[in-house]
Amino acid sequence: MNPIRDWGGMADDGVQYEFKSVQAIRGIEDRSIAKWQKAGWELVDRNQGTLRTTLNFRRPKPRIPWVLVAVAAGVVLLLAIVGGIVGALQGGDDTDRTAKSPSDVTGVAGGKPSETPKPDGSASSGSDAEQVMTVENSKDLVALLAVRDYCDEKVGTFAAKYAGRTVEFDGSITSMQNHGDYDTRYDILVAPGDKGPKSVVGPGFKFEDVSVSDLHLTGANIPNSIGVGDLLHVVARVGAYSQNQCLFFIEPVSTTIR
Repeated sequence: MNPIRDWGGMADDGVQYEFKSVQAIRGIEDRSIAKWQKAGWELVDRNQGTLRTTLNFRRPKPRIPWVLVAVAAGVVLLLAIVGGIVGALQGGDDTDRTAKSPSDVTGVAGGKPSETPKPDGSASSGSDAEQVMTVENSKDLVALLAVRDYCDEKVGTFAAKYAGRTVEFDGSITSMQNHGDYDTRYDILVAPGDKGPKSVVGPGFKFEDVSVSDLHLTGANIPNSIGVGDLLHVVARVGAYSQNQCLFFIEPVSTTIR
């Protein structure tokens, strides 16, 4: 997940608050703000850095009646006592008396050989490894493009599972900045869909240190320049996922302006 820091305190109005500090990728801060506001957090301020923005939130601390605390403690104690009695009655006999039949074991006589699963969960042949993954043929890609949190663990799982594979999807540019001191090389963030900087779903796809020519623009409408908000049809190879930055690096194969 994106780095988060919590601390507690009391505001001037006498209300006890808990506070949260969230690191969000520049260009898609609105996604993090909407996520935490939905969970009841209030945005206090933001500090914008070169690559990431620190978002500071707060919300009132819930008050727990002392009666509930006492009841909960009593329940835990009762469960501990009951568990000890049940364990003593069982006498520690953990022997597994079940046996597997040959048909329960794959790869041996009487069993069925295992099959390589497709991204959508069905069996596949070795040739599928060369197939471009699209929303029409891969349920895993569909699920990836629909994640509500770009730091979701599903993003890293997908990147590890399909490293080097080619994916194809419609997206839009959420952020475009010069790479280092270069004037014609860029770091470009792309989100699924058509909403550009207002995107609220999908990973933070990143083309890092690329020129416009590196995008391999194709199609009848090839512009002289591109920018934030442009709609793209992306074909790219799956690269690494940075868990600390919550960035999913992809390498452009071809890009069409929609």
